[in-house]
Amino acid sequence: MRRDPALMRAQLLAAGAALLALALWAGALWAVAAAVLSASARETLAAALAEQAPLLGLVAVAAAGALAAAAAAAAKHLYRRHVAAPVRLLEQGRALLQPAAAPLPAQDGPVAQALAALMGELVAQREQLRGDIAAQVAEGSRGIELERQRLAALMAELTQAVVVCNLDGRVLLYNQRARLQFKALSTAPQLAEGADLIGLGRSIYAVFDRRLVAHALENIQQRLQRGAAHPSAQFVTGTPGGQLLRARMGPVLGASVGGGPAALSGFVLMLDNITGEMQRDLAQDQALLALTEGSRASLANLQAALDVLDDDTLDAATRARFMAVVREEAQAMARRLHETAAAGAQELRTRWPLEDMLGADLVAAAGRRIEAACGVRTGLDEVDATLWLRVDSFAVLQALAGLATRLVEEFEVRALRLRLLNGDDGKRARLDLLWSGQAMSTETVMSWEAEPLRVAGETSALTVRDVVQRHGGEFWFERDRVRHQAFFRFLLPLAAASGDAEALSAVAAGADSRPEFYDFDLFQAGASHALDDTPLAALAYTVFDTETTGLDPAGGDEILQIGAARIVNGRLLRQEAFEQLVDPGRGIPAAGIPIHGITPDMVRGQPRIAQVLPAFHAFARDTVLVAHNAAFDLRFLQLKEAATGVRFEQPVLDTLLLSALVHPQQESHRLEAIAERFGIPVIGRHTALGDALVTAEVFLKLLPLLQGLGITTLGQAREAAARTWYARLKY
Repeated sequence: MRRDPALMRAQLLAAGAALLALALWAGALWAVAAAVLSASARETLAAALAEQAPLLGLVAVAAAGALAAAAAAAAKHLYRRHVAAPVRLLEQGRALLQPAAAPLPAQDGPVAQALAALMGELVAQREQLRGDIAAQVAEGSRGIELERQRLAALMAELTQAVVVCNLDGRVLLYNQRARLQFKALSTAPQLAEGADLIGLGRSIYAVFDRRLVAHALENIQQRLQRGAAHPSAQFVTGTPGGQLLRARMGPVLGASVGGGPAALSGFVLMLDNITGEMQRDLAQDQALLALTEGSRASLANLQAALDVLDDDTLDAATRARFMAVVREEAQAMARRLHETAAAGAQELRTRWPLEDMLGADLVAAAGRRIEAACGVRTGLDEVDATLWLRVDSFAVLQALAGLATRLVEEFEVRALRLRLLNGDDGKRARLDLLWSGQAMSTETVMSWEAEPLRVAGETSALTVRDVVQRHGGEFWFERDRVRHQAFFRFLLPLAAASGDAEALSAVAAGADSRPEFYDFDLFQAGASHALDDTPLAALAYTVFDTETTGLDPAGGDEILQIGAARIVNGRLLRQEAFEQLVDPGRGIPAAGIPIHGITPDMVRGQPRIAQVLPAFHAFARDTVLVAHNAAFDLRFLQLKEAATGVRFEQPVLDTLLLSALVHPQQESHRLEAIAERFGIPVIGRHTALGDALVTAEVFLKLLPLLQGLGITTLGQAREAAARTWYARLKY
């Protein structure tokens, strides 16, 4: 158990004072005896005492020990009642300064109880005043908040990746498309949401060459100085992962100074991944080159054969042989031309402007369109809600509505159903229009496929065949004799597997489609100083936690789960979280399962730590690490350095040490106890991400208390934490 140094000093002083008092009393007693007794009486007393010296010595030692113990106990009682209790009350009162803090616990003694009651009343008054001020601020900033919500909605719905940075290249705004784009660009294993390159406060130079961005900014600055109204710059760059990005840069202007031109305060990047486009262009160039070179050789052979055939003295066998050469070369040229033309036609069809669309949305829109055009009930059969299609949605809806119109008018179908499933090849989806009733001939289907579509009395220039060719897909009619159904089937392309579809499906399944991906306060961030001299409020943090098979990292215990969240500009970014289960490669002790809730089945098939740590390292790049009892978690990471090649060299802050620093008189510095003092609800305890989020909330509450102690920079916080008793813990 931790001993309070101040209490120990008080007990030693009390015991020493008691022993000194005992010695003085014994000396005074002997002086009185010497003064009142005669010489012979004093000799007799001295002889008697000398005979009983051992017994008297034991009695004296026992009395001294008892007196010292009593004095120490009394000192302890007095210290706890009159010294530690007021200090503890002071620490708890400081914790009350944080919003939503827990009320003070019951106090001993009437004075302490009165002080606690008074502090509670003051806190209640402060909370009421704070609520009144917050209401007035909310009323005054309602317009600003409305503009922010509009901006968030606009950014979320843009189909182009947009990133806004300050002049230091720190990201202060990005949209969902940018998040998906950067995640696809990352070379780190994509094991957990948030393990990508994008994030508030992160550097854009993790992807772009700093000199390239500086050159583009210089061009924009020069155009601004020449009076250009809307200057911009464009460039194409390669990423470390081998992708090609086309970027268009625009300026973000600050307020003008002294009526002069507005100063450049940041820049906007609009990004397109053109890797596929460049690959298609390269394939076209290679096809054209192959056609040219092949045709040149064939033409040379043809010319040579024709020159020989012009000889009238040529015998029949030789003439026949050269005629065969002419035919073979002509056929080869025709075959090359046909293949090139077919590839070009396919490229033209796939280059028709198509868009990514959630398949369930397309099916729902088709049902509404058919019901409105034909007046028949249209239901849904099986629909895979995770499928994303690459389609011209208007053309597909026209084709479905046109076919439904003819089914209703010519075959009197009264009910239709739609079905959407993944195709057998994993590259195309099967979209079916089903009905029960009279079947039709193949000739009828072929005629419907080639005739212009007619919907709600209007005829379109499109045909079903045009729609199918536009998508590079297929179309046919089929009967399901078992279910007594018939259906038209479209094979439509799935959205490109760039990582976007999976994340967008999560959004469609209920995730927040408009997360808070902006922090305009980062516009004020200047050039960074030495890290230890940086104010705590100006740093970015990764708050993390691990769940493990046991408590002995050096004895073979392994990591089961890593969870983390980021703090930027004093805000906890819950949207930028990392959470990943890990296969430990060993058994999970049954005694630990009720604590962390991770069973062997949950980690079976999960990645090993050698795959997870690089992803977590990328997530924590350019941040200060924060953990509760960080020595424990860091020991697990350090033991994996040799096997994974991943080193976490950034500074570390420990909320256990910081709590002991600001609240030295509190009896407990467990995470739950600290959270209770600050009124922080504990949700998801003993899950890695749940503990990381609680730790992050605790850390944010500790920052103003550290500032109150004069600890404002990272270096000061690390030095002060290292002096606490808990800093001695080793694993």
